[in-house]
Amino acid sequence: MSTNNIPRPRVACEVSVERVVAARAAEKLPALESATAQELPSGALTPGLQQTNLAARQSIVDALRETLSVVSGRSRDVVLVIPDATTRVILLEFDTLPDKHEDADGVVRFRLKKSLPFDVDQSAVSFDRQASGDGLRLIAAVTPRAVLQEYESAVREAGYNPGTIMPSMIAALGAVDATQPTMVIKVESGTTTFAIADRDQLLLYRALENGGATVTGDSLVDDVNSSLVYFEDRYQLTVERLLVSGVQSGQALQVAFSDRAVKVEELVSASLAGAAASNVSRFALAGVAGALVS
Repeated sequence: MSTNNIPRPRVACEVSVERVVAARAAEKLPALESATAQELPSGALTPGLQQTNLAARQSIVDALRETLSVVSGRSRDVVLVIPDATTRVILLEFDTLPDKHEDADGVVRFRLKKSLPFDVDQSAVSFDRQASGDGLRLIAAVTPRAVLQEYESAVREAGYNPGTIMPSMIAALGAVDATQPTMVIKVESGTTTFAIADRDQLLLYRALENGGATVTGDSLVDDVNSSLVYFEDRYQLTVERLLVSGVQSGQALQVAFSDRAVKVEELVSASLAGAAASNVSRFALAGVAGALVS
C-alpha cells in the first residue's frame, strides 16, 4: 500500500463485491463534483486474504474503465479503495519505535507475525503513528501482495495508475470529523466494520463477517453495545455520535441508544456527496468520498 507525501489525486474508485464506484472531488470544496457506478455480476468479486479475489477479472476491468472514463478527465492517477476483507487492520502500541521508516518497518512486521494467519514478509504493510501517552499507538494495514496486485493490475489494465491504495473503512474515515468520540459503522457485502475515533485518532477497529446478509440497525445493537462498553471502559470517554453507511433501518440504533444520547447520522452527508448523490447512493460513496476529502 502506498504511503508518501505526494498530493492525492482528485479521482478515486472503489471496487466492492456489488459494484465499482468512481468519483471526482470538487476543486475548492470538501465535496464530490461527480460520481458514477456500475454493478458487477454476482460472483465477480470474492474479497479475502488467502484466495483469488477477482473471479471475473474482465468484467471488473471493463467496469473500472467505464466508470473512470466518466469522471477522470485527463487524469490517469487515481486513489484505489479495496474491500475491507482484503486487509487486516491492527492497532499496536509501542514504548518507542525507530524514526527511520525502514527500521520501524522491521519492528512492526516482527510484531505482526504473531497475530496474522498469513506471511507478513509476503505482504504490503503500511502504518501510521499516533501519540499515546508516554508511548506510541500505531495503525497497521496489512494486505497480502498477491491480493493487492490483483486489484492494482486490474486498474492498470483499465488504463489508470493506482497511486494510493486504501481499505474501505480507512478511506471512509477521511470523511469523519472526529473532534469528539465518534463511532463509524460501514457495511459492505461480507463484512461489517466498526471504528471509533477521537481527536482524529483511531482508537478502536473491528471487522466482522456478515455472510452477505442484509444488516439492519436491530441486528447491530449487541455488537455496537459491546464496542461502546469496551471503548468507554478503556478510555474513559463517551461516544456521542454514531455514523452509519450501508445499514438498513438505522433509526433502530437511535432508538436503542437514546438513553445514551448518541446521535445517529449518515456517514456521507448531503453536502459531502454534492452533485454525485444524483447518480450514486450516498452509502456507496463513503469510501471514495473519504479518500478524496481527507
